[in-house]
Amino acid sequence: MPKYLGALTIVLLLGIVLTRVFLLKRQGIKAMKFGNIDKTDFLIPPFAFFYFYVLFAAAFHWPNVSTRQFFHSEAVAWAGVLFCLAGLFLLLWSLISFKQSFRVGIDTDRPDKLIVDGVFAFSRNPIYVAFAMVLIGEFLIFPNWITLIYFVAATWLVHRQVLREEEYLKGITAGLTSSIAIASEGIFEQAIFPGVPDSGDHRIFIGCRGIDRWVARSSRRHKEPS
Repeated sequence: MPKYLGALTIVLLLGIVLTRVFLLKRQGIKAMKFGNIDKTDFLIPPFAFFYFYVLFAAAFHWPNVSTRQFFHSEAVAWAGVLFCLAGLFLLLWSLISFKQSFRVGIDTDRPDKLIVDGVFAFSRNPIYVAFAMVLIGEFLIFPNWITLIYFVAATWLVHRQVLREEEYLKGITAGLTSSIAIASEGIFEQAIFPGVPDSGDHRIFIGCRGIDRWVARSSRRHKEPS
């Protein structure tokens, strides 16, 4: 049963994201911005589909690259199911908090306001955390070298995407002050994605607690005569 639920999690994850993209499109909002910044992003989908096949092959006994597992534990597998469910819940909460600002990729054509309420009051990158929880869950359900490698690769991809978002936000907020340093109180990221810069770095992150108040104070200071 855990293996079937692990495979179902991937279907639900893709379904949730694509449904939100479709609903935004019906409102005249183009949410699919994948590959806008770097065309090499289009190399990711083939690897993602291979990962999906590996999971479904393990669940439904299809031909697979590897059938050897690191360990066999029903309790650990059910713990993986809980991680997957928590990840799906966090993804849903993130999309609700995003409202109409959700994008797949970085929207350089129509930048929207920063979201600071909902789940973003607790985590600066909740969607990445949701994906991480699902990947951890899948590894616990299917504990093999492929799912482990994909989790490590996802850590690197998230780190790269966060750096891109920081650079983009620096560009659109450069007028506030010459030395921007927005600190966030991300609760989950460092435990799950150790490669993601922590709040000690002087960088910009999406979804920071109190960012609206910080921006207001920075704007006032910037306007004050020296």
